[in-house]
Amino acid sequence: MADSGLGAKIDPADIERARRQIGVPQYERNPVFNRVATSDTISHFAFGIGDDNPLWHDPSYGMATRWRSQIGSPLYATTVGIDETPAPTAELKELFRGLFRGVGKYYSGASWEWFKPICTGDVIYREYTTCDIQVKENSSFAGGGTTVIDTYRFLYVNHLGEPVATHDMSFVNAERAASKEAVKKRELKRQSYSPEEIERIDALYEAEERRGATPRYWEDAQIGDKLLPIVKGPMTIRDVVGFHIGWGFGQTYGTGPLRYAWKQRKRMPAFFTVDEYGVPDVAQRMHWEQGRAAELGQPAPYDYGTMRTNWLGHLITNWMGDDAWLWRLKTEMRGFNYVGDTSICSGEIVGKRVEGIYSIVDLRVDATNQRGEMTTPGTATVVLPTRAHGAVLLPTPPDSLRGRGANMMAGSAARQRARHDPA
Repeated sequence: MADSGLGAKIDPADIERARRQIGVPQYERNPVFNRVATSDTISHFAFGIGDDNPLWHDPSYGMATRWRSQIGSPLYATTVGIDETPAPTAELKELFRGLFRGVGKYYSGASWEWFKPICTGDVIYREYTTCDIQVKENSSFAGGGTTVIDTYRFLYVNHLGEPVATHDMSFVNAERAASKEAVKKRELKRQSYSPEEIERIDALYEAEERRGATPRYWEDAQIGDKLLPIVKGPMTIRDVVGFHIGWGFGQTYGTGPLRYAWKQRKRMPAFFTVDEYGVPDVAQRMHWEQGRAAELGQPAPYDYGTMRTNWLGHLITNWMGDDAWLWRLKTEMRGFNYVGDTSICSGEIVGKRVEGIYSIVDLRVDATNQRGEMTTPGTATVVLPTRAHGAVLLPTPPDSLRGRGANMMAGSAARQRARHDPA
């Protein structure tokens, strides 16, 4: 998140510089949260999203699946990915100097594509670039002000440079004063629940089913079939903290406790604001601090949007079973998910087709809160096993990604050789 300056405006020069960043690999100075995919880190991540699927937690269970390993839940990739992009030149430093300072930055959606599972023992590498910049004038989100939607592409590869996943992550940059006034008009209050309402939520947790080891065959899936809903909430600060346990603080934030926070504050003072007690603290604390959320015009702390993308992944993997493959998932953040809110994640089959060697179903999924607001619509593509041909074949990455992954590894190797043999 950006600085708190409520009067900050979006600078046209920043928009022009953001566009010049498209396609240029960005240097990541913050260390990756997990250098190696281990049984514990894979399990901790699934714990943080409330997903108790044994495929993410139990090595012996994983060995009995076609993957022959405990594997990471789909978005576990966000915690791994060693970035070996070289430190920027003076020219690149100027290009990547901070953009849209003092302007609110809100996660607006994600588009994922997966090609291989992440198994215990894997070392994953990543590279990220800006891939799109969109400008919207008179945005309703910003109360008639300007917004800029920037999208970043993360490519995750294994040690051979073979693509494992891509992740396109979008943010809305909105002028805070205008967005604050727009939120104020809603006059939302923290949700309270009666014992009877909690009982109804508990019944949804009780009814959750996991397909697991029983294959869901493509021949049996029919357009219009519903996915059994799952519930997430009522969301508490504990749930946000639990997410951080598995996710870290997010590689792009680079923050941490105590001395780590002090070091980041020296490097990025604009990322810190002073709280009511005079203590400099990270701007992202609107996710757990009521006072900071109120400063930004929000009625309560709210989740990270990526939490809801994970929840929809949980919904889909429950439904599809161990033998299927989640190929694509795209989500949009249409509204905030506040502490106290309850999200019902649901979906249905909207398409069924054969694409080359893949037997596919297309899903519509969404997360809807207790007020009946669809906060997170999404779509997904799942490859299912078939009775006719057996196990799913993993998707083949496009040549452009394979080439980029190979070049990542070749470039890193060349820099290693140069360090060891400067002559």
